[in-house]
Amino acid sequence: MSAKAISEQTGKEFLYKYICTSAAVQNRFRYANVTAETDFDRLAQDQPWLLTERLVVKPDQLIKRRGKLGLVGVNLDLHGVKQWLKTRLMKETTVGKAKGVLKNFLIEPFVAHKQEEEFYVCIYATRDGDYVLFHHEGGVDVGDVDAKAKKLLIGVDEKITEEAVTKELLTHAPNDKKAVLASFIVGLFNLYEDLFFTYLEINPLVVTKDGVYVLDMAAKIDATADYICKAKWGDVEFPPPFGREAYPEEAYIADLDAKSGASLKLTLLNPRGRIWTMVAGGGASVVYSDTICDLGGVTELANYGEYSGAPSEQQTYDYAKTILSLMTREKHPDGKVLIIGGSIANFTNVAATFKGIVRAIRDYQVPLKEHEVTIFVRRGGPNYQEGLRVMGEVGKTTGIPIHVFGTETHMTAIVGMALGHRPIPNQPPVAAHTANFLLNSSGSTSTPSSSRTASFSENKAKVEGSPAKKAKTGAPAAKATTLFSKHTKSIVWGMQTRAVQGMLDFDYVCSREEPSVAAMVYPFTGDHKQKFYWGHKEILLPVFKNMSDAMKKHPDVDVLINFASLRSAFDSTMETMQYPQIHTIAIIAEGIPEAHTRKIIKAADEKGITIIGPATVGGIKPGCFKIGNTGGMLDNILASKLYRPGSVAYVSRSGGMSNELNNIISRTTDGVFEGVAIGGDRYPGSVFTDHVLRYQDTPGVQMIVVLGEIGGTEEYKICQAIKQGRITKPVVCWCIGTCATMFSSEVQFGHAGACANQASETAVAKNKALKEAGAFVPKSFDELGEVIKSVYDDLVAKGVIQPAEEVPPPTVPMDYSWARELGLIRKPASFMTSICDERGQELIYAGMPITEVFKSEIGLGGTLGLLWFQRRLPRYACQFIEMCLMVTADHGPAVSGAHNTIVCARAGKDLISSLTSGLLTIGDRFGGALDAAAKQFSKAFDSGMLPMEFVNKMKKDGKLIMGIGHRVKSINNPDMRVQILKDFVKQHFPSTQLLDYALDVEKITTSKKPNLILNVDGFIGVAFVDLLRTCGGFTRDEADEFVEIGALNGIFVLGRSMGFIGHYLDQKRLRQGLYRHPWDDISYVLPEHMSM
Repeated sequence: MSAKAISEQTGKEFLYKYICTSAAVQNRFRYANVTAETDFDRLAQDQPWLLTERLVVKPDQLIKRRGKLGLVGVNLDLHGVKQWLKTRLMKETTVGKAKGVLKNFLIEPFVAHKQEEEFYVCIYATRDGDYVLFHHEGGVDVGDVDAKAKKLLIGVDEKITEEAVTKELLTHAPNDKKAVLASFIVGLFNLYEDLFFTYLEINPLVVTKDGVYVLDMAAKIDATADYICKAKWGDVEFPPPFGREAYPEEAYIADLDAKSGASLKLTLLNPRGRIWTMVAGGGASVVYSDTICDLGGVTELANYGEYSGAPSEQQTYDYAKTILSLMTREKHPDGKVLIIGGSIANFTNVAATFKGIVRAIRDYQVPLKEHEVTIFVRRGGPNYQEGLRVMGEVGKTTGIPIHVFGTETHMTAIVGMALGHRPIPNQPPVAAHTANFLLNSSGSTSTPSSSRTASFSENKAKVEGSPAKKAKTGAPAAKATTLFSKHTKSIVWGMQTRAVQGMLDFDYVCSREEPSVAAMVYPFTGDHKQKFYWGHKEILLPVFKNMSDAMKKHPDVDVLINFASLRSAFDSTMETMQYPQIHTIAIIAEGIPEAHTRKIIKAADEKGITIIGPATVGGIKPGCFKIGNTGGMLDNILASKLYRPGSVAYVSRSGGMSNELNNIISRTTDGVFEGVAIGGDRYPGSVFTDHVLRYQDTPGVQMIVVLGEIGGTEEYKICQAIKQGRITKPVVCWCIGTCATMFSSEVQFGHAGACANQASETAVAKNKALKEAGAFVPKSFDELGEVIKSVYDDLVAKGVIQPAEEVPPPTVPMDYSWARELGLIRKPASFMTSICDERGQELIYAGMPITEVFKSEIGLGGTLGLLWFQRRLPRYACQFIEMCLMVTADHGPAVSGAHNTIVCARAGKDLISSLTSGLLTIGDRFGGALDAAAKQFSKAFDSGMLPMEFVNKMKKDGKLIMGIGHRVKSINNPDMRVQILKDFVKQHFPSTQLLDYALDVEKITTSKKPNLILNVDGFIGVAFVDLLRTCGGFTRDEADEFVEIGALNGIFVLGRSMGFIGHYLDQKRLRQGLYRHPWDDISYVLPEHMSM
């Protein structure tokens, strides 16, 4: 949601910090917060004014009319405040229908003043601008300020002035206070704008000779502006409405939501209730709550919530386990029900999200059975059949009663089943698999006649685009009646390849001659071409870095589909509106600040551009054009017959519910002519009437369906248009959110605009008004399909609609990735890997999640064990590996590898080139003796050779013993690296047979020459063989295989890389120039045949 209420303390803190006015604002920051944990002695120390001034105390919990309710203590000293709080703090009280505990209070200085010094000020946002209300009589008895107060509308992008305030608002204010009031109101309005308030009320505002006092304040801010206002807001806490507790689980889900690109919402209504919901989609979640309440379940409804926007499996798991944890804490005598519902998804992979829910159900299967939980599932959308199958399987394997239904079942039918109002079908009808719709069943590859792009009813009126009419100078430009035709071309902002491919597939099944997407704009890459499919063949679409280049190259484009993020959607949309060729813009992003949206709306109205969104999936015109992911995947396009036009046009707020309407309309009528989801924000770019009036003026549309919503008053304009005869076509209308009036405290639903600020904005009031105006209004959403069918059948009976014969659409090949997802094909993999898996929510090393890697503190040695040896090695083995890396890290600049790295670095080469130059010297003569030593010693030991026999054989064969000998170190000058490793190995390894054998060999070789010692390479090689053979993690064959494939040399390579990188950095830091070897260190000789 966007507009969120803040506490009075937070509101005043913002005001005192940031207001800019010449009026003297008194008592700045003089307030104290009191809870049950407050230490009054400490509080008085921190706020010494509490001991010297008369005080006011009141609850700060979003309670209206506190004075009338006797919840304000006035003109008390601190002792009096304590006594007053004794009878109220942590006590339950009832405010209206809400019952709650008073737990948070605010103490402020008492301001002695006269009644005539009290005023009322309020600023609130509307679509066209912000209203400033002022009344010269404030206080608890102010009464109906809407009727009494003076109003001043400050339009979007307009500035407020003291002159306008004085003239329009202060006509009845005392003359001696007008200047102060005007300055304060202007400062207050500027603060309101700068900090993205949506509502700010001060009552009373007291003005005395000393200055201005803000006594009581109520405010809401636009929470979506957090990324703009974070520096000034800080970490804002949004308290729950009075009567509803703030639960840690709600905070947990809110935190998940904030970290996710998806939407996750949870509000606990009655944690002891027996009816729990887990619904996909903002609109669908409201519909399910409505239906539960309609069927008498309001007192047992435990929660409101929704998940949408394609959450990952892990996010869905976290969401589901939170709900399952809550519902299995207290038993209910009648058992409990969980409704996992949703409309038909547009782009969410249902099977993927259901995997998370299934995991949670498996984890909670014991408490779910103990609490006698029955689960009802209804869902549609991409891969929903697999999701339902998995959900049904988990019911069978766990023994939990789970009833699953797809798109063949009305969306809310499962509510009636769950509450015992309708029978549960034994064998629900099975919808065809996703794949069935996409495979050619007609045996023909030809494209059917393009005549299907005309209206499906026999009454075929030509419906081509009517361009925007030229407006008179100074008046807003008229908008087009027809937004899309079969020739519409669009530009897509954002690298949304999946959405674009979906649009092209839709174009193809609609028998369009050309793709509807002309180009894409993506500022984060250079201009290039992107590959897509057009039916069976591949095509290239241009991708531009700049909008201007795309517009110049494609002058026939008149639609922009904007997939920009909430942070950049405003700028990209405003830029797009500079190009006169654009007539329609769809803004997909959710969470755009309302102030930005209103600026977009103003600019669009001036230019005659239709805005669809923000916070929308878009819209669809069967046979012509679809926006982005609207209508879902091809299986749903075909199932809902969206490849050709019908006779019914609809408009809704919700994207998911618009897809549900596609389903309902296709099952009850000849299909959809056009459908638009205007978006769930409080100020959508276009409103219901914009589209309803377009449909009224479109000959191909014979009836109109409107899915309204709680919040706003747009539906009343439809009532007015019906009464005035402007709308003559039958309108079927239903406003969702009827449950809101049944709740004791305010609930903010999934859509930002779904909140009633007054009685007329409730769904119940709007449904009543629509019915009285002459619209066809069902009794509930459950009956919507029946009413649509009844109206349609009547039009058919009257001959207004003459259904035509169906013509099959052309088939579109299924994408390889989707066919694999559905399990229709298999393909041998190009690579196999067994050490790491990065595909899930968490990186996995050899079966061990990365979080466990850190929790277990296995260190670098343990991580290497997982990735190289695919085992969780013992602690001593991990330590030994780390010691090996440490002792092999470097051996000075003179060795060949370090020398090469230094020469390369001084030649100006980069880190990778210099490191590689050093690593390429590693071999049998330098550093690569680990493997060779391990092989030679283990072969000799395993064959039963005595150490002396081994030495004599190698001498006889003329071979060096790898791992024996050192240029500098000797038996008299031992290598401390070897000594450190030897002490550790002897202390910790269970057996050191091969090491003992090598040390016996060393005794023989050093007796001949003191520097023929077991060097560090040889020691590590033989000790590692002992480790692999005796640690208990490997078979003998596995241990030998690791030696054979060169694993041990990897220890030296990894360790010495640290040293090589150190030498590279050292040379760069010392700024050493190009290396040239000195002449005096080179022996220049003639070729042998010449020197003779």
